[in-house]
Amino acid sequence: MGNLQALQERLGYNFRDESLLLLALTHPSASGKNSKPNEDNQRMEFLGDAILQLVISNELYSLHLNHGEGALTKARAGLVNGSCLAKKASLLGLETHLIIGRGQQTEFERGKNSALEDAFEAITAALFLDGGMEPARSFIRLMFDEELKNPDSIAAIKNPKGELQELLQGQSGEPPKYDLLSSTGPDHNRKFEVSVQHLGKELSKGTGNSKKEAESDAALAALTKIQES
Repeated sequence: MGNLQALQERLGYNFRDESLLLLALTHPSASGKNSKPNEDNQRMEFLGDAILQLVISNELYSLHLNHGEGALTKARAGLVNGSCLAKKASLLGLETHLIIGRGQQTEFERGKNSALEDAFEAITAALFLDGGMEPARSFIRLMFDEELKNPDSIAAIKNPKGELQELLQGQSGEPPKYDLLSSTGPDHNRKFEVSVQHLGKELSKGTGNSKKEAESDAALAALTKIQES
């Protein structure tokens, strides 16, 4: 595990209670199979996700009065998706600070991006729990400064199906399923409608000129709905 003081300097904040930072860095593999909910960073990840959504939504809303709901929603989705948060975690060097269970390096490598995303969200929560909303807001502004200033430059989610699968499998172990609802129009201009479901519940629908395009549209709609809930 890396030097906590060096990490706090990169975060721009010194913790009064360093145990909160340590907990935010504790991967579930380090707490054992029979761990209690407060022994790894998963509960903090839950809280940090909500704080990120709130702060990023407020910043985009306040800074860009000429952007409508659709543009703001796409911009937020591009910032809070797993790939973006994992990259931000890598910029902070979080991998060198994560507390991983003995002999669990292989398991960690398989879910590395998800683990980095969780740690980033957990650290956001730790900042909030230690110092209130202002340290958390300052951290988020610091990490997303350029993107918040220019939301049109935010990269769209390139692989919605992959993002959705990683998110849902991380929560339940079960991947989403896609069902073709309809295929209409002439052969040269077909229109497909697809439903994406998880654990027997429909999450959203999507359309496209191919089944693959419709599935991607459905996955993006599902991600947006999940982020807004």
